[in-house]
Amino acid sequence: MKKWKQKAIVQKTISYLPFGQNINYFFQKYVTKGENLNDEYFLDRLGHAKEHIHYYQNITGNSHPNSSLEIGTGWYPIVPISLFLIGSEKIYSVDIKMLTSKERIITTLEKFLEFHNSGKLKDFINYNSERFEVIKSILNDRGNYDLSQILQLLKITYIIEDARKLSLADNSIDLVNSNNTFEHIYPELLIPILIEFKRVVKKQNGVMSHFIDMSDHFAHFDKSINIYNFLQFSEKQWKWIDNSIQPQSRIRIYDYKKIYEDLKIPISELTFRAGDLSELKTIPLSDFYLNNSLEEIAISHCHFVSDMCKNEN
Repeated sequence: MKKWKQKAIVQKTISYLPFGQNINYFFQKYVTKGENLNDEYFLDRLGHAKEHIHYYQNITGNSHPNSSLEIGTGWYPIVPISLFLIGSEKIYSVDIKMLTSKERIITTLEKFLEFHNSGKLKDFINYNSERFEVIKSILNDRGNYDLSQILQLLKITYIIEDARKLSLADNSIDLVNSNNTFEHIYPELLIPILIEFKRVVKKQNGVMSHFIDMSDHFAHFDKSINIYNFLQFSEKQWKWIDNSIQPQSRIRIYDYKKIYEDLKIPISELTFRAGDLSELKTIPLSDFYLNNSLEEIAISHCHFVSDMCKNEN
């Protein structure tokens, strides 16, 4: 049996268990090795932080967002810490469950220190030296801090609630961002979440910036399949394969563009990876995809940026 099928079965089973996310963390960390904070993952998120900051600065002319909101931060808050380092004062992370811990944040801070010491961190963010001293202080005195104290020092607030009904005020957030999260949210949930983001983001100098990875995430683990493998299954088949631990919506770039258009959210910048048509053509596509161009189906990653002052409503 292929590795991706084994993982799908395990995650499907875990999804029915109490504390499924915690069990999945240990499964991925110690069995699949998919959730260790390695350099590749850290650099990927640093790259996202760099782009969020770049577009925010270009659109608004401000050096940093005073307030930010990220959905789906996960176990390692790399982007929130990057925003702390450039001067943000109110950094919110929303999720339905608290996935991080003191141990995981310390691991993240150690990685920041490692890249600071090597000089590589400056390639991504122009961070404040006084803010970096806070990171050093936390690491040097880690035994005296609990999780809530560390988050307070980093100006990070976790909001554990339904992102469709945020407790944040209207017009209160400078930068709303996400990093390979939208692909885990089915459209019937994503649409009300985007409506809520539209409510809380500032209408003047407010920016939304969202990275989306539309590849089959099982292919990240099992190299015997390509990133389009999941597009062969019908909607009914996929419901049996997919799971609530790490769901994959499988929607493509044209679907996201339509959602933005319907919600009247401006697309100020849209970048994407063209993908590999030759690999896509090896997959017998489900009928669900056959009425769309192969070029658009093949796009594997994209980045939507919205200048909210251009929003008409």
